[in-house]
Amino acid sequence: MGESETQHSDSDPRNLVSHGRKESLKNVENGESSKTGNTKKNNTVGKEEKDEKKNESKPEKKNNEEGKKEIFVIDPSGNLYYHWLFCITLPVMYNWTMIIARACFDELNHNNLEMWLILDYSADFIYIADMFVRTRTGYLEQGLLVKEKSKLKKRYKETSQFKLDLLSVMPTDLLYFKFGLNYPEIRINRLLRISRMFEFFQQTETRTSYPNIFRISNLVMYIIIIIHWNACMYFSLSKAIGFGTDSWVYPNISHPEFGRLARKYVYSLYWSTLTLTTIGETPPPVQDTEYWFVVVDFLVGVLIFATIVGNIGSMISNMNAAREEFQAKIDAIKQYMQFRNVSKDLEKRVIKWFDYLWTNKKAVNEREVLKFLPDKLRAEIAINVHLETLKKVQIFSDCEAGLLVELVLKLQPQVYSPGDYICRKGDIGREMYIIKEGKLAVVADDGVTQFVVLSDGSYFGEISILNIKGSKAGNRRTANIRSLGYSDLFCLHKDDLMEALIEYPEAKTLLEEKGKQILMKDGLLDLEQANMKRDTENLEQKVSQIEGMLDNLQTRFAKLLAEYSAAQQKLKIRLRQVETLVKPSLEYDFSDLEELQRTSGP
Repeated sequence: MGESETQHSDSDPRNLVSHGRKESLKNVENGESSKTGNTKKNNTVGKEEKDEKKNESKPEKKNNEEGKKEIFVIDPSGNLYYHWLFCITLPVMYNWTMIIARACFDELNHNNLEMWLILDYSADFIYIADMFVRTRTGYLEQGLLVKEKSKLKKRYKETSQFKLDLLSVMPTDLLYFKFGLNYPEIRINRLLRISRMFEFFQQTETRTSYPNIFRISNLVMYIIIIIHWNACMYFSLSKAIGFGTDSWVYPNISHPEFGRLARKYVYSLYWSTLTLTTIGETPPPVQDTEYWFVVVDFLVGVLIFATIVGNIGSMISNMNAAREEFQAKIDAIKQYMQFRNVSKDLEKRVIKWFDYLWTNKKAVNEREVLKFLPDKLRAEIAINVHLETLKKVQIFSDCEAGLLVELVLKLQPQVYSPGDYICRKGDIGREMYIIKEGKLAVVADDGVTQFVVLSDGSYFGEISILNIKGSKAGNRRTANIRSLGYSDLFCLHKDDLMEALIEYPEAKTLLEEKGKQILMKDGLLDLEQANMKRDTENLEQKVSQIEGMLDNLQTRFAKLLAEYSAAQQKLKIRLRQVETLVKPSLEYDFSDLEELQRTSGP
């Protein structure tokens, strides 16, 4: 019994389960204890590794932060960058003019050697500072100015200009210790910074108000530099051949007249100018070297000066393009008036009007000039020019800014000659006017008697374009207005105003109320008619509201009909599916009933 009990107890699954649980608990406890020991060790090791990683990652993070850190950056389109370009252009032009001159004219270099050394190393300092400025010059990336230090440095180093800048500041002056201070041509590498001069000229051309004049002066400067270089090379070649050895070279410097530095340079410059401009009148060459030099000079003169003269001609024609276009309009109108036998008095008035436009620079069509700008910039220019003028109009003083911007874009400048009528009494008012400059007179029907003189900032015709109901004058002009001299006006058309007011219904009611107040002060408003029309307006509004409600109901009813028809179609499809599933089983059941009836029989 005991063995069987023990066997039974061992074979009992409950005991096995409990025994297994005990062993598993022991293993778990042992495992946990071992795990805790291991985890402690692992935690200590992990902490050490983490500390090491943190210590290693700290300099990396610092480097990344330094790379991504935003620094002071010079905007390439700003004034600071432009002024720096001017500063770097001065040493560039100094090197391009004086290095060759000092190399060819020894006296020029010897007489003021200390001054030249000071200027040379001042130019070198500006060159080095320019390399630093380039690393702090931002650039646009996806329309935003990049200000990260690492990106700016990397971009500058990847450009070919960095190599040229580096070559231009190479310390070639160390060769002075070997050859002496009499060889300034050692600094010829400083000429590689010429791109900064071109960049300065390009920005100046875009900034100046007289680009054509600047282009011409720029070309003249290039011509002078080419002549200067050629004069220096002529004198240097004469020195190599021997002064006074023949009629072509520079005369013997032993002569007191030709030994002066000023005469040496002026004579060489005179010879260079005559040769490069292909005028000639210089002594003919004698030796082969002289012939080759003259041939090269003639080729350079023909190619370069032909290009320069052609550019100057095109620039001058561009400067006169506006005048020629304007003159063509005048000529066309003159021919038309002669063809139609217009009176001489009227013809003189037309020509005087054109002369006034040209002399006062009012011949430019503003819309044609501004049409190439985006809408935002065009609106800003119009606001800057016309907004203050429009705010002077009483009825527009309290309007929304958005409406004023819309109206500013629709103002059209007009110029009237002396004696011109801007409007006559009884005319239909389709526009209002704002006086920008000039004097207008409210005159009687005879055109002579003056009641009031309107000057700069005055306005009229604002009531007629509002179409105020109840106005006794209607949309008719109530006075004759005539220009006393040449007058510049801004015109706002009624259609343009109504188009702008569609988006501003509250402003429309406000303008109408202001207009009614003005008419009431002048006694030109019929209150009964205005009230009647206001009632009719209210009825019209109610009718329009009811029509809108009916439209909404019709659309909702149409949607319900569409939904109903769609649901009906779905039900039909489902019924057909059910019929296809149920029909075979029904046929099978009916066939079984018929067989039973036959077998059972009567």
